[in-house]
Amino acid sequence: MRTFATPKLVVSKCLEFDHVRYNGELIPDKVVQRLMPYVTFIPVCPEMEIGLGVPRDVIRIVREGEEERLMQPSSGDDLTDAMTHFAKGFLSSLPDVDGFLLKNRSPTCGIQDVKVYDKLEKSPVVGKTKGLFAQEVLNEHEALAIEEEGRLKNFRIREHFFTKLFTLASFREMKQTPSMKDLVAFHSENKYLFMSYNQKTLKDMGRIVANHDQLSIEEVLDAYEEKLGWMLRRAPSRKSNVNVCQHISGYFKNELTRGEKQYFLDELDKYYDEKIPLSTVLGILKSWVIRFQDDYLLGQTYFQPYPEDLVEISDSGKGRAYT
Repeated sequence: MRTFATPKLVVSKCLEFDHVRYNGELIPDKVVQRLMPYVTFIPVCPEMEIGLGVPRDVIRIVREGEEERLMQPSSGDDLTDAMTHFAKGFLSSLPDVDGFLLKNRSPTCGIQDVKVYDKLEKSPVVGKTKGLFAQEVLNEHEALAIEEEGRLKNFRIREHFFTKLFTLASFREMKQTPSMKDLVAFHSENKYLFMSYNQKTLKDMGRIVANHDQLSIEEVLDAYEEKLGWMLRRAPSRKSNVNVCQHISGYFKNELTRGEKQYFLDELDKYYDEKIPLSTVLGILKSWVIRFQDDYLLGQTYFQPYPEDLVEISDSGKGRAYT
């Protein structure tokens, strides 16, 4: 059974941790609940951290010329500088983390779809933006696993977030006692997972691991990490997953019957046409891996990039992966 690294995840404190929302609510969240046995959480409420109490008057983002300011209509206070100062200080004091899970549509934590108003009070919404705290997160840690809770109701977005989170955690833990041997092993066991994300980048990362220029381990890891973050910025396409599954099936081309091969190809077509999930196809492939005892493929993270307990096939059908 595969063991997993323990991700370090910054989370909005109102999601399952404390009654700190503006109206004093605590928000139940299935994803946070499921992650609790597997993740080290670092809860934070940026609004509480700059001195706003619970309950508190509403704050909003107001457009002033070319600028967007964080304002509190009831008091007229401009909270922009205080929030920016807190965010920069908080992020600079963090240990190495693997991701952020933030409250959607919040004027501080929302990653997208945060309302922008034309005036301080009684004005129409004139646009959408990012929350001030979230903007600093993206500025400083763009390569990490960053999502907002509302979007994780979408299965594909949730799957990509979990995959990225646990992959980055594994790399971070590997870096704690860096060695070329461990990097080679990490790259090898993630070969097909990385191929599903970007085949060209996989090859680039392979050249970094080969280290023909005899760079120091620190230089190699820095170059590899940069490619890793870039590669994981978006979810794999169905076409890419089909390519990887065909590649893996090629290991068994001489052992399978014609009927088995045709059944697999038919199921692969159903996946491409969005009639069945990828897990159905991977189940067929893994049964062959076990049947023919291919140890290399048995160790591939592509078959299980994150703990099985986190798998839930429910899907809101809304949202799209960030690009």
